[in-house]
Amino acid sequence: MANALIDRCLTAIPLPVLLVDQTERIVAANADARTLLGQQIEGRHFATILRQPPVLEAIEACLRDRNPRMARHLANDGVQDAMFEVSCRYVEGIGAVEAGAVLLTFQDITHVEQAGQMRRDFVANVSHELRTPLTSLIGFIETLGGPARDDAAARDRFLTIMEAEAARMNRLITDLLSLSRVEAEERMRPRDRVDLIVCLESTIRSLTPVAKQADVVLDLLVPKGDVTVAGDLDQLQQVFTNLIENAIKYGGSGGRVDVQVTVSEKDAALRSEGVRIRVIDNGPGIDPVHLPRLTERFYRGDAHRSREMGGTGLGLAIVKHIINRHRGRLRVESDLGHGSVFTVILPV
Repeated sequence: MANALIDRCLTAIPLPVLLVDQTERIVAANADARTLLGQQIEGRHFATILRQPPVLEAIEACLRDRNPRMARHLANDGVQDAMFEVSCRYVEGIGAVEAGAVLLTFQDITHVEQAGQMRRDFVANVSHELRTPLTSLIGFIETLGGPARDDAAARDRFLTIMEAEAARMNRLITDLLSLSRVEAEERMRPRDRVDLIVCLESTIRSLTPVAKQADVVLDLLVPKGDVTVAGDLDQLQQVFTNLIENAIKYGGSGGRVDVQVTVSEKDAALRSEGVRIRVIDNGPGIDPVHLPRLTERFYRGDAHRSREMGGTGLGLAIVKHIINRHRGRLRVESDLGHGSVFTVILPV
């Protein structure tokens, strides 16, 4: 009866759980524990199942002095690693000759570890992106204060470079602040109504000088009548500015960038009425290997070219978060040598 009660209690716990008694054998386990550690684990010595030293040491210490212990267990489901926090608690009066046993619970903390790694990667990337222009600035300042002090031509050249590096740092900091802001607002869906046609016309007017300088023709094709969506005007302009400017800079070798707007009564991507804004270029395209990661922070398909163009590696990450806030979708299609299509899908 006691064993049946223990089994029912373990079954009710919504975590992988097992019991190790003073014989150092696993005397009970729930279905989640068997899925994690193997089906035939009951009756086995715990060291043959849980082979990671920190977990073994925690169990042995808990059996010995009956004090709680914590450890971490790394598992793999054949696809990816998973990290579990293992809690060891001593339970009196159960197990062999009712001498007590250690109750182990496995809490999946993979998402916490991944978030921590993302923070570490983010700090490392920011440090790297800031260090490069900062190192250049320090070097030129030292040169201007020494060998080039009286060289007017060198001074002018160095000041021009320093201005560009300072502008690069300023763009990075601006994008970091923008990313932080849109992430904080992502759960708050905009309620204002925005005229998309007016928004796009304004964006294209502001980018016309950039297009002329790159010898690129911008063309806007829109349906008749008004097209309005629930949105934040400034953020939507930020999205379209980023996508169209990228098309000019990276796909402009095709000489043309088209922006097309279509409205459908039922959009398959949204399962409701939606509007699609497609930014199409005829440039060199993007290698398919890069497409799944384009919206990651600091990810660049062509890092050298991106930096030459003044990119921070944060633009598409900001675009993704803004579109998420608007409950929309971002689709990217590209083939090498055949240009790229960035599609923003928004609910009407």
